[in-house]
Amino acid sequence: MPDELVNVRYMVDDVEAAVDFYTRHFGFTLRTSAAPAFADVTRGPLRVLLSGPASSAGRPMPDGRVPEPGGWNRLHFVVSDLDAEVERLRAAGVSFRNEVISGPGGRQIVLDDPAGNPIELFQPRNE
Repeated sequence: MPDELVNVRYMVDDVEAAVDFYTRHFGFTLRTSAAPAFADVTRGPLRVLLSGPASSAGRPMPDGRVPEPGGWNRLHFVVSDLDAEVERLRAAGVSFRNEVISGPGGRQIVLDDPAGNPIELFQPRNE
């Protein structure tokens, strides 16, 4: 169905900080909020579920592991001008994990949201 959303859940430390980050820096719109436990934001067909420690998704697993932010699975945003995006985000105080690197398909860089969840900015190679 064309109006379905693609859902990604990110564990975050601070739901309100995450909402501010995604709406201010990446053009997401707040869909619902039950802060401080949960909120979700959308951008086109992408829905990011921002789940804090008080959310049901933050409850410990039967083996005792607790869901937490971070890791290396990430949102992947294609951009047309990587250097301009990096400059804009650095000026806003966003934290990057690395510098821009080049590969066979293009150039990329990884940054962190306020909870340490990674986001990749990718500029495809012009051929």
